[in-house]
Amino acid sequence: MPSKGMSTVFMSPSRASSPSSSPLRNSSPPAPRQTFSSSMMAENLDIAESIITKWSVEERSSNFCKLSSLFTDRREAKDYLRSVKDLQAAMHFFVSDGSSSSSQQLVRAQNLMQNAMKRLEREFYQILLSNRSNLDPESVSSRSSRASAGISDFEDDCSEEDDIYVAGDDSVHKVVAGDSALEVAMADLKAIADSMISSGYSKECVKFYKLVRKSVLDESLYHLGVEKLSLSQIQKLDWDVVDVKIKSWLNAVKVAMKTLFLGERILCDVVFSASPKISESCFAEIARENAVTLFGFPEHVAKYKKLTPEKLFRVLDLYDSISELWPETESIFSFDSVSAVRSQAVNSLVRLGESVRAILSEFEAAIQKDASKTPVQGGGVHPLTRYVMNYVVFLCDYSGSLSDVLADSALNTQSPLPESYFSSPTPYDCCTSALSVRLAWLILVLLCKLDGKVEQYKDVALSYLFLANNLNYIVSKVCSSSLKLLLGDEWIESHEAKVKQYAANYERMGWSKVMSSLPEADPAAEIPPQEARECFRSFNSGFEEAYRKQTSWVVPDPKLRDEIKISLAKKLVPAYTSFYEEYRWLFGREAGVEPVVRYAPDDLGNYLSDLFYGTGDAGSVSSSVRSSPSSWHSRDRKVR
Repeated sequence: MPSKGMSTVFMSPSRASSPSSSPLRNSSPPAPRQTFSSSMMAENLDIAESIITKWSVEERSSNFCKLSSLFTDRREAKDYLRSVKDLQAAMHFFVSDGSSSSSQQLVRAQNLMQNAMKRLEREFYQILLSNRSNLDPESVSSRSSRASAGISDFEDDCSEEDDIYVAGDDSVHKVVAGDSALEVAMADLKAIADSMISSGYSKECVKFYKLVRKSVLDESLYHLGVEKLSLSQIQKLDWDVVDVKIKSWLNAVKVAMKTLFLGERILCDVVFSASPKISESCFAEIARENAVTLFGFPEHVAKYKKLTPEKLFRVLDLYDSISELWPETESIFSFDSVSAVRSQAVNSLVRLGESVRAILSEFEAAIQKDASKTPVQGGGVHPLTRYVMNYVVFLCDYSGSLSDVLADSALNTQSPLPESYFSSPTPYDCCTSALSVRLAWLILVLLCKLDGKVEQYKDVALSYLFLANNLNYIVSKVCSSSLKLLLGDEWIESHEAKVKQYAANYERMGWSKVMSSLPEADPAAEIPPQEARECFRSFNSGFEEAYRKQTSWVVPDPKLRDEIKISLAKKLVPAYTSFYEEYRWLFGREAGVEPVVRYAPDDLGNYLSDLFYGTGDAGSVSSSVRSSPSSWHSRDRKVR
């Protein structure tokens, strides 16, 4: 029995029975003993060599673009990738074993691995090139839900005899009915990338991927009209050209974010799911420069040499687009390596916001500086009123963006507005948001300017009608737009009351002479015939003068026009009817003599109904009345 700690020596039976045999006489060392593991690794190496050599690039063609694809035979491709995995395991074993025979096998395995990687590198490139149309970003992004599911979509093509392979083995997508070329291509690219990354050949894989996919993205953005323009180039362009480019950009940015960049991000994540760092690096290399260029354009527009108020809406369109696409921007470009894209988008928003505030200030200044001297014919709505209110209504369409832009912007109220405007209820009583305050302020600046323009009218009554028309137009615009929600009911009620006040002032100033010509109704007091004659003549003169002037005046709004007419008729017709019924009989009509009583009560209503259309063709009212028989109808005639 051998002692403890000594190894047992195994000898053949013949040698053990020979008395002359001795270990000391045997000069040659015994043959090296192979373990079971080394035998298995050597066998795996032989199998891998047969498969890899069969598809060796050097043995077939130097032009790998024309090589027949390994992946046309799904089983062959699966076996190839499996042999690469087995080759990796053998290499690890030979490295750890450290024997001289293992070193020789390791060199052999390394050579095989290089050949295998060359083949996979070229297969990867071929699949990328041949599937450019299948791997278009639109198709990839539309299948984002499947792509986000990850490897579960790429099922292993194992039969029952292959069940010995555990989950996680490299596999080739099983092509079944309904599979698209996109799904197959993505799965094959992923399988190759997994194999090359695990074998330490990620650089070779990534090099071709970046080259092909960047060219695809460049081409797609070019067809969308995305240009790389510097600030100096944009400054040299006419605004009409810039406007066309803005429209093109607005269409392009939506497609770029929701389709192109999203598709590239998904494709990178799927193909390089084995290494998030490689996926990030590839996507950054492919998309960063183009995305920065895309989001740099709005910043250049924001710095355009002369952004007048009319250009504000294009600036807001750009701001809107970036704001609406910010969730996609933040999600797609979430990596630190593409933070420049997020920064550029934010910078563009900041610059655009600054431009919006500057343009609004310029717009306010333009209202205050309006130097038009020609009064509006008939006291109608001033062109400035129409322009400003239409502008403000359009601003409401951008309420979301404007609220963001104005949120931290203090309103500068240091304007030369008359104190009277601040003594009345102001918009700030009912408006809470910065946007509401700013829009109410712009309207207030307009009202101030209109108040100064009444000096252009020599007739005080016409100046009040001018104010009534313009303020009524403003209120109507507010009520018929989203301004109503922004300014509130209190603002509307306050300004509607002011319209009525202006209209009442117009009536008082425009018809005071007519009303004062009629005596106050007093049944107990009788007026001498001569005094009654003078009252009729004074009324005739005042009515004809007022009518002659006011037929050229205008009230464009039908509702306001009817309200003023009804109000005038209620004040004028009953008072005149009472006087007419009492004293008309004293004055008969004499041939060749101008009649004392020229108007029947119905005539007043008829003439009043002609007012405020701006016709100005009733200058001969007195002569038309003289020839009209209506003045001499019987007393029983009803008064309207």
